[in-house]
Amino acid sequence: MSQDPVLREWRAEGEDIETRFGTVHVHRQGEGEPGLLLLHGYPTSSYDWRPILPLLTLDFLGFGFSDKPKGHEYRLFEHADVVEEVLAKAGAAGSVDVLAHDMGTSVATELMARDQEKKLSFGLGRVVLCNGSVLLERASLRPIQKLLRSRFGPVVSALSSRPIFTRQLAAVFSDAHPLSREDADRHWELLAAGDGHRQLHKLTAYPHERVEQAPRWHGAVRDWPGTLGLLWGERDPVATVAVLDGLRELRPAAEVITFEELGHFPQTEDPCRFAAALRDLLD
Repeated sequence: MSQDPVLREWRAEGEDIETRFGTVHVHRQGEGEPGLLLLHGYPTSSYDWRPILPLLTLDFLGFGFSDKPKGHEYRLFEHADVVEEVLAKAGAAGSVDVLAHDMGTSVATELMARDQEKKLSFGLGRVVLCNGSVLLERASLRPIQKLLRSRFGPVVSALSSRPIFTRQLAAVFSDAHPLSREDADRHWELLAAGDGHRQLHKLTAYPHERVEQAPRWHGAVRDWPGTLGLLWGERDPVATVAVLDGLRELRPAAEVITFEELGHFPQTEDPCRFAAALRDLLD
């Protein structure tokens, strides 16, 4: 049980849902069918969405309060499968809008690809992508990400610690809206629950899939027939403006809202402005 009252409340407000891949922690607001699904990124969790009051969000396997099976191969295709199961159990019969951040943007593009193929088990409404390295060749991965992806990844995971994690996470926030000590501690606790911090090299394997599946997922950005929007913090040192420019080239018709002074986590750096911009895109 967490010693942090905010995390205790966050966990109590959610529920655990069994999937064929493991138990995932889900937060749902309100009754009836879910209208908006929020997908988090690496290495955080659904807690990222707490400031903007989500309608439906979940911790992917390996993250937050969800199961973290040791030695598991955490794949973006599996995350997409989990999303479909969770939505089925949440009673999604109509159209669901999706907002995705960071790693979650690739889960969203896989859902778009499945929708194109008419293989998606729910109706996909609007999709909004936020600060994700969808076009990996245009992103600027942090040195720690490169190490975790290398043959030294298991060693880096074994040496992971709260101070190292905090420094790395704080580095992707903007100077004007820095990561708070309280949230840094909470993100670390959510990651370290179930020894998730010892599996960072597994959790960060997803960029390989971004390379392998580039034709499929870039094609979905370009050709998916639905409405796609882009929300972007321009001070992001990883999913840089170069990534956003590439997405605009793939999808010239996409509506774009940028935040000049915000970094990689615009939804937590300035949640009020972020929520207002999201409403504009979804409306």
